[in-house]
Formats: sequence, C-alpha cells, structure tokens
Amino acid sequence: MKLGISTYSLYQAMQAGEMTLPDVIGHIAEIGGEHAEIVPLGFDLKENPELIDTIRNQAEACGIELSNYAIGANFAGLDAAAYEREVERVKREVDVAAALGVKRMRHDVASSDELSIGRFLQELPKLAEACREIADYAAGFGITTSVENHGYFVQHSDRVQALVNAVNRPNFRTTLDVGNFLCADENPAIAVANNIGLASMVHVKDFYYRPAHRSPGEGWFPTSGGNWLRGAIVGHGDIDIPQVLRTVKASGYDGYISIEFEGMEECRKGTKLGFDYVKRIWSEM
Repeated sequence: MKLGISTYSLYQAMQAGEMTLPDVIGHIAEIGGEHAEIVPLGFDLKENPELIDTIRNQAEACGIELSNYAIGANFAGLDAAAYEREVERVKREVDVAAALGVKRMRHDVASSDELSIGRFLQELPKLAEACREIADYAAGFGITTSVENHGYFVQHSDRVQALVNAVNRPNFRTTLDVGNFLCADENPAIAVANNIGLASMVHVKDFYYRPAHRSPGEGWFPTSGGNWLRGAIVGHGDIDIPQVLRTVKASGYDGYISIEFEGMEECRKGTKLGFDYVKRIWSEM
C-alpha cells in the first residue's frame, strides 16, 4: 500500500492564495506522503499545459509519485451532439493524464436531479457506452479509467457495480471513496466490502452524520435521503475507519490510498492529522 494525499485536501489553502500547486506537492512529501493525486480545482491543465511539467518536476524533486488524475464529467441527459462533445472533452483529459505520467484517471459520469433507480437504468446504457469509449482510448496509454461513487446519481455500491460490469473493460474500475457512500445513506463498511474488489484507487474520507430531524444548519449538506453530513478529519467523524481499513487490507488491495479532507478545520492540520491516523491504524493491523 502507498499512502498519499489528494491535492483536493489542500484546496482551501490554494484558494486563499496561501499555497501554490508546487507548494501542495512539496507539503505532501514533507508530511510523509508517498504519492500525490492531482485534482484540477482552480487550474486547468488543458489550458495551461506548462503546469504539467511543473507538476512532474516537483513530484520528482520531492521523491513522490503521481498516482491519479481526477476530473468531473457528465454524460446523462444530453442530446447527441452534447454527448459526443463531452466524450471528446474527457478524451483530451486522458491526454493530460498521459502527459502527467499517471496510470489511473477518475472521471465522473452523471449528474441528475432525478435519483430514482428507474432513471439510472434508463441512463445506464449511454453512460456505459461513454465510459467504454473513453476506457478504450485510455488503454492506448496504459491508463485505467474509473468512476467514483460520487455525485448522488452513481453513488450507491450496487450502481457503481452495475456501471463497471456494463462497461466490461479490464481498464475500467472504480475509485472507491470510503466516505462518499454516506451521501447515499449507505453503510460505508458494507459498501466498501461490496466494491473493494473493483477498486483501482481508494480515497479515505470521513464525515459527521446526523439524522434528518437534527438539521444542524450552516456547514452541513444533505444526503440523498435527507440526512446531514459535514466533512471531518479522518478518524474524527462517524465512519468506522478502522473497520473500513481492515476490509481494504483483508481484500489484498495493495495500491494507492489517498487521504481526502474537506472539513471546516484548517486544511493543512486536518490533512496531516488524517494522514497520520490512517498510517498508524494500517500499521497496527
């Protein structure tokens, strides 16, 4: 297992102008990260390709790997022309991943206000077709693409499984976020056990979870079932992280694990505390 950090975890500092992207990569190395996962929030590597060399050079100088490139995408509810444009746009992002030298790339697949299983089944063939075309293109670079359990519409473990199975490509897997299942009110320990065998990448994230009748107010967001979540330092929230990590380790998964922090605490402190916690728990198992 190689433990690292998603640049998303330090977006708060980048957004405030306190850190640059090279600073973030350096910070990840300084606190012991073995890899950095690149999430292009606040920058666009297609429009600023010179940043690609900056990222690669900084990672090499710091002695860490670049593990994954994670972008947004949506193939649901589009007319034919918009659908094709989106597929081609994501292929250009595959080119970016190849230029970065990563062998894993996550792209989202769908966003919809209607979250029913009926709507999901209606959209599934087109979602699978888009992911298959992108995976086939990525295979030429030796890249494995993936869908994350993210964005409500494809968040449940069984929906992720259905999509991965429908795509039916060896280089299309799932970026498994242990916390995001809670957004669909699914027990993370059970959901991780369901999907760890499909994982190309694992995100460790934690949340505070409150039932619908305890609406906490500012800083919280709703689950698909109307309950409430707030980002937490990994190990401080309501997810049974030790149980989740035991499941991941027992599965034989030995790839990249990224810490994702999106809490209200200062991001450098929150990220390091979560990183240190996961490193300790994993080593004690």
